[in-house]
Amino acid sequence: MEASVRLYALNYDEVKTYLWATVFVACNLVLPQVFHLIPQGGIVFAPLSLVILAGSYKFGWKTGLLAALLSPLVNHALTGMPAWEVMPVMTLKLATLAVVAGLTAQHFKAVTLPLLIGVVLVSEAIGALGELALTGGIAATIADFTIGWPGLILQVIGTWLILNINKLTSKG
Repeated sequence: MEASVRLYALNYDEVKTYLWATVFVACNLVLPQVFHLIPQGGIVFAPLSLVILAGSYKFGWKTGLLAALLSPLVNHALTGMPAWEVMPVMTLKLATLAVVAGLTAQHFKAVTLPLLIGVVLVSEAIGALGELALTGGIAATIADFTIGWPGLILQVIGTWLILNINKLTSKG
């Protein structure tokens, strides 16, 4: 018998929502520090997005949105990164990713590579439009794809692996 992936849609009146959002914010404090050991690692791999995608897909858009809004603020307050100038765009992109991921998981109730690819591409497209509206420049938006493609792949494959770990390791 094949094990299935359990997906949740937590609400703001549940303690679990805040506990999981806190876990994701904590992960988003540690993970960027690891990726920043690689030259341009934060820009190339976008580690905050991996946590937000996996968390939102697993626990719903409300939990993900909370973590998406808090992660850049907490990171900036404690580490000075991301830079204040990029906070609005980063927050918009993470919030978009959280909502798209959570709604996709809630609708399809499945974790597949095509769904995750779709979530990342739709989120990137909406985020690009938001970035253009906020900054008026297209260079950073293009860089998300030209420099950040390894991060986009990491988001898709990493989230799929994280959410399917029990399926992959269970016997039978």
